[in-house]
Amino acid sequence: MVEILGRRPTGAELAMYSVMWSEHCSYKSSKVHLRQFGEKAPQSDALLVGIGENAGVVDVGQGYAVTFKVESHNHPSYVEPYQGAATGVGGIVRDIIAMGARPVAVVDPLRFGAADHPDTKRVLPGVVAGIGGYGNCLGLPNIGGEVVFDACYQGNPLVNAGAIGVMRHEDIHLAKASGAGNKVILYGARTGGDGIGGASILASETFDDAKPSKRPAVQVGDPFQEKLLIECTLEAFAEKLVVGIQDLGAAGLSCATSELASNGSGGMRVTLDDVPLRDSTLSPEEILMSESQERMCAVVEPEKVDRFLEICDKWDVIATVIGEVTDGDRLEIYWHGGKIVDVDPRTVAHDGPVYERPYARPDWQDALQADDANKLPRPATGEELKDQVLKLVSSPNQASKKWITSQYDHFVQGNTVLAQPEDSGMIRIDEESGLGVAIATDGNGRYAKLDPYHGAQLALAEAYRNVATTGAKPLAVSDCLNFGSPEDPAVMWQFAEAVRGLADACLQLGTPVTGGNVSLYNQTGEAAIHPTPVVAVLGVIDDVARRTPVAFQEEGQLLYLLGDTREEFGGSAWSQVIHDHLGGLPPKVDLERERLLAEILISASRDGMIDAAHDLSDGGLIQAVVESALLGEKGARLVVPDGLDAFTFLFSESAGRAVVAVPRSEELRFTDMCGARGLPATRVGVVDGDAVDVQGEFTLPLADLRRAHEDTIPALLA
Repeated sequence: MVEILGRRPTGAELAMYSVMWSEHCSYKSSKVHLRQFGEKAPQSDALLVGIGENAGVVDVGQGYAVTFKVESHNHPSYVEPYQGAATGVGGIVRDIIAMGARPVAVVDPLRFGAADHPDTKRVLPGVVAGIGGYGNCLGLPNIGGEVVFDACYQGNPLVNAGAIGVMRHEDIHLAKASGAGNKVILYGARTGGDGIGGASILASETFDDAKPSKRPAVQVGDPFQEKLLIECTLEAFAEKLVVGIQDLGAAGLSCATSELASNGSGGMRVTLDDVPLRDSTLSPEEILMSESQERMCAVVEPEKVDRFLEICDKWDVIATVIGEVTDGDRLEIYWHGGKIVDVDPRTVAHDGPVYERPYARPDWQDALQADDANKLPRPATGEELKDQVLKLVSSPNQASKKWITSQYDHFVQGNTVLAQPEDSGMIRIDEESGLGVAIATDGNGRYAKLDPYHGAQLALAEAYRNVATTGAKPLAVSDCLNFGSPEDPAVMWQFAEAVRGLADACLQLGTPVTGGNVSLYNQTGEAAIHPTPVVAVLGVIDDVARRTPVAFQEEGQLLYLLGDTREEFGGSAWSQVIHDHLGGLPPKVDLERERLLAEILISASRDGMIDAAHDLSDGGLIQAVVESALLGEKGARLVVPDGLDAFTFLFSESAGRAVVAVPRSEELRFTDMCGARGLPATRVGVVDGDAVDVQGEFTLPLADLRRAHEDTIPALLA
């Protein structure tokens, strides 16, 4: 730092560099690998804004643009579950506002420790209440996400939050401060002592019970203030009052001022005395590092400042001019008349350290992969099959998450078309045409532990498939990459392999990564979480009336299994639930098959050839059929196809598959389409009765399945 500045840094400069050069803000350990998302980026006519801004933006047609992103708030949510999760939602929503969009929905991929562990009962209810409380107060529907339990997340839950926003093409805004003399306005909540160093510090350390509490570093949210901030900002955008804008998230004012200045065409001068405070005892360093929520920074032309302040006053939002854009190239910050910061803003925001951390394939990887799950004992009779199906559908990961998702409002604003437990959430964005977007988030840490390269590709493939299953065309990707300590060469190898796998797969599928988040140091002591790349895929559908739901719709419809089923049980739900086993290889990835399957599902949905569809992933075919049957309150009779045994037919987790319900009148048209395109389509049953009946093996009444599927989570968490 002395080399950069040519002198000893001030305390305020040290504070800025410390938070901005943290792992969370600077990506110093991950940059060298993340470059692949740019180097291997597929050509996409839909991409309007890519990596580097607050959130990516894609063109969805009819003049509409959609922005979306997923980020983590893992460590704060373990320290203080309610506020950690709530402010995770608030932060991702402000990223969406900062792009010029109105937020329309949120999603929440979650990972917790063992479902029956006492600390899960502390963390999970608080996290769920925080997500629901903040999102419900904002009036944003929660339409998707996942809940996964695994002992590896015991001391380090993953609380990832995503948001979607909608705007017209001409309304896109970027984070830059341009135009000498333009004013810098801080608006929103007052700055307090909560969250000083917050996410930027928490996300750079592992948890250790022997260390002092990090509770003061967790931000405190006020969703009602955020709602006012949303409306105030959108009105200012509508009147074209804003030149550049940045939300105050991790690193607070340090981030907002340095990023706005470094992305603009000049410098910036800020007077810290003008920042509205909740606590008058805060030092300038604390003001710069505070991550108090519900704050934003706007760059406004001088002649428009009065009108901007009028709008803020109308919405009861505190707004203060704290500085201006200069024609120099320095970020200068003053306190009590003295200059306490004088830096090149790029050195703070963009030119942080880049670590080429050593990485190496762990010495236990070969043994893990050699411990083949396909050799585990299998059920020998129909009665054993039946017993294992019940155990599977009642296990915490496969059981209904209604206890959790019912705490979220799915339908506020009246544009939700699909929400949990559908394969992807779907929102209508144009009432007249029916234009809509779908989003799915997926990630299987067990697959990634077995093979991080293919595990990341399987996460993308599942999210891509989930979007297509509802009838939407996948367009683009955001990711949240959750890993252990980068100081461990084995963890860095997992990270490098996952990024390489995801970049290669996105290139092949033509879905560019528009942005995302890296969360490292997710471990307690020496025990790292499973590598958990969570992938969000956004898709577009021309008319939401043509969507395909999961639930079986009518008795007599024919059930077709699309894709190839192989003996693939590595990392499977069956191996976990029945044998508490993790070993072998994950399912094979065939991205061209995923693309073909998606095209068939989208065409069949658009042309009315299928009335229900469900992707096959965790738990295999039987899990998908049980879920569709319970949601539709209609049973199914299944026949094991030639060439497969009943066990493999029911429990295999081969990728690139879906089960669809086809009206009899459409069977010939549908099978002709699959045949012409070369997609295997096998008739495996019919929607019928009030039970799931696998002929020649067992029958399970829907009432028994419902009890098994829906009673687990309430019993564990009540």
